[in-house]
Amino acid sequence: MSTRLRFSYADLHQTIADAATEIIASDFQFDVILAIGGGGFIPARILRTYVEKPLIAISLARYHPDEPPSDVPHKLQWVDGVNNMITGKRVLLVDEVDDERTTLAFAIGELMAEQPAEIGVFVMHNKLKPKKAEYPDVVSHVFVGRDIEDVWVDYPWDARDIRQHEADAAAGGVIEVNEDEAKAAYRN
Repeated sequence: MSTRLRFSYADLHQTIADAATEIIASDFQFDVILAIGGGGFIPARILRTYVEKPLIAISLARYHPDEPPSDVPHKLQWVDGVNNMITGKRVLLVDEVDDERTTLAFAIGELMAEQPAEIGVFVMHNKLKPKKAEYPDVVSHVFVGRDIEDVWVDYPWDARDIRQHEADAAAGGVIEVNEDEAKAAYRN
């Protein structure tokens, strides 16, 4: 059995709305939102509702079905052809969760080749645990929607049964599942 968290879409939207207030009030005046997909796509799009900046996306993967997570993400889609939106610009990098910081560190390292003027990071959830990397100096601002314990999060956009997911979230969101059930109900 393992403990998992389930947040409703409304909970996540509110977490992002609250963070948007902090981001807008900060001195980080970014030019473009860069979403890390898959998990950062929806948070970045919700954030865009509040900050009204251009949104572009990259796609990285650490997970593959039936294999342990990779230590090094690989690029599925990169910013080729849109460097004019990044080179010399202030970029807000968005992902859903900072777990070990592996994906964020990889994305920032690769993004440096595009020569942004400055990078900020927004994660909807930060897991309270040691990270495998520190943010480099080019990251001037880090915004966190919510700190959470180090447990797996089942996000609603990964649910195969959204009604059950939302019911679990409404009942408090902390559930105990065996791994076979979890794999059947979620794509992770």
